[in-house]
Amino acid sequence: MTKHPILVTGGTGKTGGRVVSRLRAQGAPVRVASRSGEPPFDWFDRATWDAALDGVKAVYLVPIDGELLTRPFIERAVELGVERVVLLSGRGVDVPGYSGEANIAGATHVDGEAAVLDSGIAWTILRPAWFAQNFSEGSFLGAILAGELRLPAGDGAASFVDAEDIAAVAVAALTEDGHGGQIYELSGPRALTIADAVAEISGATGRDIRYVPLTPGEFVAELTGQGWSSAEAEDYAEAVSPIRRGMDSHLSDGVRRALGRQPRDFTDYVKASVKAWP
Repeated sequence: MTKHPILVTGGTGKTGGRVVSRLRAQGAPVRVASRSGEPPFDWFDRATWDAALDGVKAVYLVPIDGELLTRPFIERAVELGVERVVLLSGRGVDVPGYSGEANIAGATHVDGEAAVLDSGIAWTILRPAWFAQNFSEGSFLGAILAGELRLPAGDGAASFVDAEDIAAVAVAALTEDGHGGQIYELSGPRALTIADAVAEISGATGRDIRYVPLTPGEFVAELTGQGWSSAEAEDYAEAVSPIRRGMDSHLSDGVRRALGRQPRDFTDYVKASVKAWP
């Protein structure tokens, strides 16, 4: 095991926090990149980057959506001696028409992947499907607790991936040989519609929860009525649109390729997350 600290950006997020926990469980030295960390790290203050990267040989990099900071950060990391980077990217980066012009995350991931490929160091790219944890920790949680999830996803399906699987793949790529130069497309073992997913949560919790499909226009109007800016509302609608357009139902083999096992099923995720929906 390396004696050099492994830097984890987004170290308190859905995947980063799990990566930190797994690395520490293995006894690996970890440095969590955050404003409150030691040393403090701020994506928007490049003067903080050098201290965070000091002595680091491997980085788990969670980019800032809507910003083109991945490339300069990687360039600086290479200058300071980083030898391995594991990048959290997104599904559909290489699929024409997957992310529309309104989706700000698309440019972040496209440029980020290009920067990794140009870096000259060992790299691994993770392209996960929608996180299952969006229902228990992320953007869908409030609606689930309120009993009604309203989205412009139609009756499209998504092969939701468990963030625990993403973290397990990331840790393998950070600490083991054999993952360099790999792009891992990550998904769960089956696709579910939003209605299917909500029904599973409802059945496991006994809560009355329903999914209400909206048109993109209805969705944007609702969000702007709640105080969202038009740009933010349209970006959210565009982010959901691949589900409605049937582009997120396919299954990917990245978890099996990286870990030699099948990914965790959505039902198992729900059982493990019941306490999130009291």
